[in-house]
Amino acid sequence: MKLTSQSFSDNAAIPGEFAFAVIDPATHIALSSNRNPHLAWSEVPAGTQSFALICHDPDVPSSAEDVNQEGRKVPSSLPRVDFFHWLLLDLPPAAREIAAGSHSDGVVPGGKAGPAAPDGLRHGINNYTDWFAGDEQMRGDYHGYDGPCPPWNDTLVHHYVFTLYALDLPSINVNSPIDGVNLRAALAGHVLAEASLTGTYTLNPHLQKK
Repeated sequence: MKLTSQSFSDNAAIPGEFAFAVIDPATHIALSSNRNPHLAWSEVPAGTQSFALICHDPDVPSSAEDVNQEGRKVPSSLPRVDFFHWLLLDLPPAAREIAAGSHSDGVVPGGKAGPAAPDGLRHGINNYTDWFAGDEQMRGDYHGYDGPCPPWNDTLVHHYVFTLYALDLPSINVNSPIDGVNLRAALAGHVLAEASLTGTYTLNPHLQKK
């Protein structure tokens, strides 16, 4: 199976249009248009009954002590953990693409509604749910896609891995809540094929390619 995108190339930078935030010279970051990128796939195996999609960032700091703190940096040597940005379930077997902006177009304080998604699909909750838990204005359950917003003082460029799974079930049964950990567990034993596409992103102006 092969996964591609018209929005960015494999191992290339994701445009700010598809990010949660972009660089602002005065305030470090500003909210962006937060549109989901276009995705398309081919070479689907026989017997596929549905697809599931996971987007995760494996480069998130394991400690928030230095994150977005003036006069400090998040060292590249710090251990990193997964941060899930998008969980999409029950894509039908005839589907071959997801249009840009079809599942997210703008930042929604408190998160987009779910798990029901357009066309009978399901969205899981992403890790902005945890990140904003202590923020009075932003906290809530963040369903669907919310794009990159790595720490502006991180010395590491982050990678965003979009992985599509061809499944032998028309609908995957996931323990509640439908989060990244539970979805990965539910996929075990039901994946006929998978394909990944990786984009990069940084909010550190010193790391951006000129």
